Amino acid sequence: MNRRQIFEQIRQKQSFLCIGLDSDINKIPQHLRKQKNSLFEFNKQIIDATAQYCISYKPNLAFYEACGEDGLRQLAMTVEYLKAGYPDMFLIADAKRGDIGNTSQMYAQAFFEKMKFDAVTLSPYMGEDTVKPFLSFADKWIVLLALTSNASASDFQTVKTESGKMFYEEIILQSKNWGNANNTMYVVGATKAEMLVSIREILPHHFLLVPGTGAQGGNLADVAKYGMNDTCGLLVNSSRAIIYADSNENFAVAAAKKAKELQTEMAALLVKYKIIQSEV
Repeated sequence: MNRRQIFEQIRQKQSFLCIGLDSDINKIPQHLRKQKNSLFEFNKQIIDATAQYCISYKPNLAFYEACGEDGLRQLAMTVEYLKAGYPDMFLIADAKRGDIGNTSQMYAQAFFEKMKFDAVTLSPYMGEDTVKPFLSFADKWIVLLALTSNASASDFQTVKTESGKMFYEEIILQSKNWGNANNTMYVVGATKAEMLVSIREILPHHFLLVPGTGAQGGNLADVAKYGMNDTCGLLVNSSRAIIYADSNENFAVAAAKKAKELQTEMAALLVKYKIIQSEV
């Protein structure tokens, strides 16, 4: 999926919502757990209920790998279901890979050729040669970790370097020329929304994947205020707040309600910042 297609989905759905499919076998509704393919059934119902409100889904590989071969099989089923029924969805593998070049080549083939994802999250820590194999695939995206929303991100990411810049700024400055705004995104946590100002000075045109809204406390209005560009330039992720909005048999209805609330807020922000026109 290319940049124009992503932006077209944002305009059509009046949304820049990405839903994280962090599908934990220990948290999905009790009535599903004894079913065959319980993770897939959970994902399927979440997808069918929320697809009209989002433009992207982001399965977190850890939750499927934790279930072994069966979990990975159900992840593949989930991707196949999305590709068949919702072909315009932007699919991100939340894998956070990062390894030497020949290993990265195998990861790139796995996620882009075999598993059919549109994008994959990567750690840039080991440098350019660990990222380049992913950039050889047309209309595929890398999503580089820059400034994350976890509590101990400050252990490294905001440490000042000799240049006077913070480490995350050095990462962005060094990596922004490995690819370009048509194949590279960056992860910037919503809990660090005010830092989007300086990030946008470095990356005026790139898409930013922004986790940390909802359960982690990030503010959507602040993310838009500091991070939106003239083509929106944001994919705001919500995982637990949507998919675990309810733990009973009506879990999908509750997920849809939460997703709609976010989409409605996003539509208003898109109008406010003149990305789309008001229908009124």
